[in-house]
Amino acid sequence: MGWTVTAVFFVLYTVVSVLRNDRMLNAGYDLGIFEQAIRAYAHGRAPIVELKGPGFHLLGDHFHPLLVLIAPFYRLFPSAVTLLVVQAALMALACFPLTRWAHRAVGPVTGLVVGCGLGASWGLIAGVAKDFHEICFAVPLLAFSVTALGQRRWGAAAAWALPLLLVKEDLGLTLAAIGGYIAWQGRREWRHDSSETWHGSRERRQQSEDRCHQPAERCRDDGARIHEPEDRAHHPAERRRFPVLLGVAVAFLGVAGTAVEILVLLPAMNPRGGFDYWHQIPGEAASSSGSFTALVSAGLHVFWPPMKWLLLFMLAAPTAFFGLRSPLTLLCVPTLAWRLLAGNEHYWQPNFHYNAILMPLVFAGLIDVLHRRPDIVPPPGRRKVLAFSAAFTAVTAAVYPLHDLVLPSAWRTPAHVRTAERLLKRIPDGDTVASSNRLAPMLTGRTTVSLVCFGTGPDPAAPTGLPARPPRWVVSDRHDPTVKTPCPVERTHRMMRLYRAHGYVQVAEEDGITLLRRR
Repeated sequence: MGWTVTAVFFVLYTVVSVLRNDRMLNAGYDLGIFEQAIRAYAHGRAPIVELKGPGFHLLGDHFHPLLVLIAPFYRLFPSAVTLLVVQAALMALACFPLTRWAHRAVGPVTGLVVGCGLGASWGLIAGVAKDFHEICFAVPLLAFSVTALGQRRWGAAAAWALPLLLVKEDLGLTLAAIGGYIAWQGRREWRHDSSETWHGSRERRQQSEDRCHQPAERCRDDGARIHEPEDRAHHPAERRRFPVLLGVAVAFLGVAGTAVEILVLLPAMNPRGGFDYWHQIPGEAASSSGSFTALVSAGLHVFWPPMKWLLLFMLAAPTAFFGLRSPLTLLCVPTLAWRLLAGNEHYWQPNFHYNAILMPLVFAGLIDVLHRRPDIVPPPGRRKVLAFSAAFTAVTAAVYPLHDLVLPSAWRTPAHVRTAERLLKRIPDGDTVASSNRLAPMLTGRTTVSLVCFGTGPDPAAPTGLPARPPRWVVSDRHDPTVKTPCPVERTHRMMRLYRAHGYVQVAEEDGITLLRRR
């Protein structure tokens, strides 16, 4: 069942993402950025991404060296579609371990509902339908790791989680949470086994005394004399300390890894010599100012505006809110904490791609409750929980881009896209282009692309002149819907005027798309 569910959703994800790409719904931010990085890896170069700025090293933005694993596939199939297919495969792979665990632990119906619920969940669909993101590696890693946690396979859980340090810098905190969970559960089991061992040893000692008429610490059950400390040293309960030590080590590695990446590695490769996202955390400013009012304001910011409550509701609803009863759901806390603290409103929204890494965690919580807590969900009530989960998934699937599969318009290429493709064919392979955001991923596979709104000045994103190395071609789409970031409309218009003032001639203008060429 696990592989069947995985294969079905791989096909669905691939079709949806490719159809949306063919309708020009992806952008330079982020599909074009990652294609430039992986294209550089595929040719043995550092991931220099012109879409982020002149000579920008992408490992100075986020720490994701695991992307190099895609390079061999891209070398064989050099296209942005390659990234989308790889992302679809990785996202779909997350369905396998959870489906199999639910099937074996609870039953085939639960396995099917959990597998299809995860595959069609709003978090995964939102992540797979738009652009490409490095977190596609984290989704299956977390799915396998949290499955191992639920099955009490501590070593496997740690092994699956360790590569998270190479996916993105903040995922070290999730790794630390997994280590903390292993240590906590390992200590509980150790104490439980120690208690059972103590009571069992007490009974055996009494039997031993009755048999050999010697002090209990000098006899075995068969009458042989031995000191009790030597006998206890070889008891299996002593080996239960291993999960505690493993969990502490994993937690330390996660925190230390995140600290090294944010404080050392990212600033070393960032053109500005720092971590670009500190300013988005209000708590950072509050702690630096030392103001009690600022700290209180930062704390209240976690619960406001109401969009954050919608996000939390959307996370809990797919499991009929019963997943919240499992401690596995607490693994969501590190990711939710920085997102809810951040000042970037995109991080709070349910359509943010980072929700994808949370979906395996919440569904693992549901399996854990159904399997280990029959007192909470007795077998008769299990059907209602699964029915609610399936119904919620069906409703959200109709809202999120999975519905593209049944829309006739999704299978047709719009006239505007055909015009863009025809005009962009006039740009030779290997040339340099300054492009608007939505046109960029149509060019990153065969040209060197920067953003049309970038130029020279203290900040390339707020230019005062043409780029230091002006591109040979400039193309801008007046109908590009990304009018705020990364290229505000007024900045794009100003740069287009500058290009014309410096001798760029208009080659074509059609359906709002303007193509300029340097003399």
